[in-house]
Amino acid sequence: MSDCIFCKIVKGEIPCYKVYEDENFLGFLDIKPINPGHSLLIPKTHYQWVDDVPNFGDYFEAAKKIGLAIKKVLLPQAVCYVTLGFLVPHAHIRIIPRFENDGHKDGLNFELYKEVSPEEMKEIAEKLLNFGK
Repeated sequence: MSDCIFCKIVKGEIPCYKVYEDENFLGFLDIKPINPGHSLLIPKTHYQWVDDVPNFGDYFEAAKKIGLAIKKVLLPQAVCYVTLGFLVPHAHIRIIPRFENDGHKDGLNFELYKEVSPEEMKEIAEKLLNFGK
Protein backbone atom coordinates (compact mmCIF):
# COMPACT_ATOMS: atom_id res chain seq x y z
CA MET A 1 0.00 0.00 0.00
CA SER A 2 1.50 3.29 -1.07
CA ASP A 3 0.12 5.29 1.86
CA CYS A 4 1.01 2.77 4.59
CA ILE A 5 3.57 4.21 7.01
CA PHE A 6 5.04 0.78 7.76
CA CYS A 7 5.43 0.00 4.04
CA LYS A 8 7.29 3.31 3.71
CA ILE A 9 9.59 2.27 6.57
CA VAL A 10 10.28 -1.06 4.81
CA LYS A 11 11.13 0.82 1.59
CA GLY A 12 13.48 3.16 3.49
CA GLU A 13 11.35 6.21 2.74
CA ILE A 14 10.92 6.86 6.47
CA PRO A 15 13.83 6.27 8.85
CA CYS A 16 13.57 3.94 11.83
CA TYR A 17 15.63 2.66 14.72
CA LYS A 18 16.15 -0.87 13.36
CA VAL A 19 16.48 -3.69 15.91
CA TYR A 20 16.01 -6.73 13.64
CA GLU A 21 15.87 -7.63 9.97
CA ASP A 22 15.69 -10.78 7.92
CA GLU A 23 14.35 -11.64 4.49
CA ASN A 24 10.70 -11.39 5.54
CA PHE A 25 10.51 -9.18 8.63
CA LEU A 26 11.69 -5.83 9.96
CA GLY A 27 11.87 -4.87 13.62
CA PHE A 28 12.29 -1.32 14.88
CA LEU A 29 11.76 0.75 18.01
CA ASP A 30 8.36 2.34 18.46
CA ILE A 31 8.72 6.14 18.27
CA LYS A 32 6.08 6.46 21.00
CA PRO A 33 7.34 3.80 23.39
CA ILE A 34 5.44 2.86 26.51
CA ASN A 35 8.78 1.63 27.87
CA PRO A 36 12.35 1.96 26.58
CA GLY A 37 13.00 -0.84 24.09
CA HIS A 38 9.34 -1.10 22.99
CA SER A 39 9.72 -2.58 19.51
CA LEU A 40 7.49 -3.37 16.55
CA LEU A 41 7.97 -6.32 14.23
CA ILE A 42 6.33 -6.11 10.81
CA PRO A 43 6.28 -8.30 7.72
CA LYS A 44 8.03 -6.65 4.78
CA THR A 45 5.04 -7.53 2.62
CA HIS A 46 1.85 -5.66 3.47
CA TYR A 47 -0.74 -7.69 5.36
CA GLN A 48 -3.39 -6.04 7.49
CA TRP A 49 -3.58 -8.57 10.30
CA VAL A 50 -0.98 -10.71 12.03
CA ASP A 51 -2.85 -13.90 11.17
CA ASP A 52 -2.85 -12.92 7.48
CA VAL A 53 0.94 -13.46 7.42
CA PRO A 54 1.47 -16.84 5.66
CA ASN A 55 4.61 -17.79 7.61
CA PHE A 56 2.93 -17.11 10.97
CA GLY A 57 5.28 -19.34 12.95
CA ASP A 58 8.38 -17.70 11.49
CA TYR A 59 6.86 -14.34 12.35
CA PHE A 60 6.53 -15.21 16.03
CA GLU A 61 9.98 -16.82 16.08
CA ALA A 62 11.42 -13.50 14.84
CA ALA A 63 9.47 -11.69 17.58
CA LYS A 64 10.95 -14.10 20.11
CA LYS A 65 14.48 -13.26 18.91
CA ILE A 66 13.81 -9.57 19.58
CA GLY A 67 12.27 -10.38 22.96
CA LEU A 68 15.27 -12.47 24.00
CA ALA A 69 17.64 -9.68 22.91
CA ILE A 70 15.59 -7.19 24.95
CA LYS A 71 15.85 -9.48 27.99
CA LYS A 72 19.64 -9.73 27.71
CA VAL A 73 20.31 -6.08 26.81
CA LEU A 74 17.75 -4.15 28.89
CA LEU A 75 17.19 -6.60 31.78
CA PRO A 76 13.42 -6.17 32.15
CA GLN A 77 11.29 -8.25 34.52
CA ALA A 78 9.43 -9.65 31.52
CA VAL A 79 8.64 -9.05 27.86
CA CYS A 80 5.07 -8.81 26.54
CA TYR A 81 3.99 -9.64 22.99
CA VAL A 82 0.88 -7.80 21.84
CA THR A 83 -1.00 -7.80 18.54
CA LEU A 84 -3.59 -5.08 18.15
CA GLY A 85 -3.19 -3.36 14.81
CA PHE A 86 -6.02 -0.85 14.70
CA LEU A 87 -3.92 2.35 14.51
CA VAL A 88 -1.79 1.23 11.57
CA PRO A 89 -3.45 -1.22 9.16
CA HIS A 90 -0.25 -3.23 8.63
CA ALA A 91 0.35 -6.38 10.69
CA HIS A 92 2.62 -5.72 13.65
CA ILE A 93 3.66 -7.42 16.85
CA ARG A 94 4.47 -5.10 19.71
CA ILE A 95 7.35 -6.40 21.81
CA ILE A 96 7.32 -4.53 25.09
CA PRO A 97 9.73 -4.85 28.01
CA ARG A 98 8.20 -4.53 31.47
CA PHE A 99 10.17 -2.98 34.29
CA GLU A 100 9.49 -2.73 37.99
CA ASN A 101 7.50 0.44 38.75
CA ASP A 102 7.04 1.25 35.05
CA GLY A 103 3.57 2.64 35.77
CA HIS A 104 1.65 -0.02 33.85
CA LYS A 105 0.49 -2.04 36.89
CA ASP A 106 -1.20 -5.31 35.86
CA GLY A 107 -1.62 -4.47 32.18
CA LEU A 108 -0.32 -2.08 29.58
CA ASN A 109 -1.40 1.54 29.26
CA PHE A 110 -0.77 2.48 25.63
CA GLU A 111 -1.27 6.15 26.46
CA LEU A 112 1.53 6.17 29.03
CA TYR A 113 4.39 7.06 26.71
CA LYS A 114 7.93 7.35 27.99
CA GLU A 115 10.30 10.09 26.93
CA VAL A 116 13.31 8.42 25.32
CA SER A 117 15.87 10.71 23.72
CA PRO A 118 16.99 10.11 20.13
CA GLU A 119 20.45 9.30 21.47
CA GLU A 120 19.06 6.65 23.82
CA MET A 121 16.83 5.24 21.06
CA LYS A 122 19.87 4.94 18.79
CA GLU A 123 21.91 3.27 21.54
CA ILE A 124 19.15 0.77 22.39
CA ALA A 125 18.56 -0.03 18.69
CA GLU A 126 22.26 -0.64 18.04
CA LYS A 127 22.57 -2.94 21.05
CA LEU A 128 19.49 -4.95 20.06
CA LEU A 129 20.45 -5.13 16.38
CA ASN A 130 23.96 -6.31 17.23
CA PHE A 131 22.94 -8.71 20.00
CA GLY A 132 24.34 -12.15 19.32
CA LYS A 133 26.58 -11.07 16.44
